[in-house]
Amino acid sequence: MKMVNAPVYYALAQARFNPVAAMAKYVDEIQDIFRHQGFTLFDTQHINELQFAGENASTPELRQVTNWVFTRSDRTAGFILGSSSLTYQTTHYETKNEFLPELLQGLSAVHKVVTLDHIARLGLRYLDAVLPAPGKTVSHYLVEGLNGISFGANQCYAMSEFIFDTETAPLVQSGRLVVRVYKGEGPLGFPPDLLPYGLQTMPRFQIAEAVSHAIIDTDHFVEGTMPVDFDRIKEQLASMHTAIKQSFEATITPFAKEAWG
Repeated sequence: MKMVNAPVYYALAQARFNPVAAMAKYVDEIQDIFRHQGFTLFDTQHINELQFAGENASTPELRQVTNWVFTRSDRTAGFILGSSSLTYQTTHYETKNEFLPELLQGLSAVHKVVTLDHIARLGLRYLDAVLPAPGKTVSHYLVEGLNGISFGANQCYAMSEFIFDTETAPLVQSGRLVVRVYKGEGPLGFPPDLLPYGLQTMPRFQIAEAVSHAIIDTDHFVEGTMPVDFDRIKEQLASMHTAIKQSFEATITPFAKEAWG
């Protein structure tokens, strides 16, 4: 069931697969499939990355990585394709019933064109914004263990991190779940390693002024050599989402559940 005032303001699902060095050759055909699926905007993204490779691995090399971005015309969701990964991202999350099939549909389009050999990693990541109602504070929404210490001084910023080994199925039996909670005062933003390329956030999350808030950042992934079996990938993603839901419910208070509906 969808929360009436769900706090999710960004979510992504990613599949990493065997490298396809000639991916650029197939982009036109893949873009045409995505265009017919409603992802009509197209862009090429160039990113400079430091990579350690070769005999002298201690010396990093600056290399340019190319991604191809397919986005809905209203900029609510889109795909980012690389030579070894496909990411589905959205700033207008509904429920897992709409979210998870999008990655599967996009992955199916890529597989149809390039014929993937295997999936190496599956990941789900959610950002939830804790924006206190008038008269309330972040502590009303987060369980006691996340409220930190207090000794009279004004707290500027706080970050909590928890890492769990999880049981998943059916393709990979164990995963890693990372929960980070950021608390501070400022505009609502994104963790430094995450930026929704080409998307527009919901109006209620477009907060440019300084406000007291928290961000719940939940990242769950599995790694292994997985066959390109879409029914089993679907089950694997559903299993991973269950662990995310359980961790989220363990992070927030009954007050938060009621406030978000």
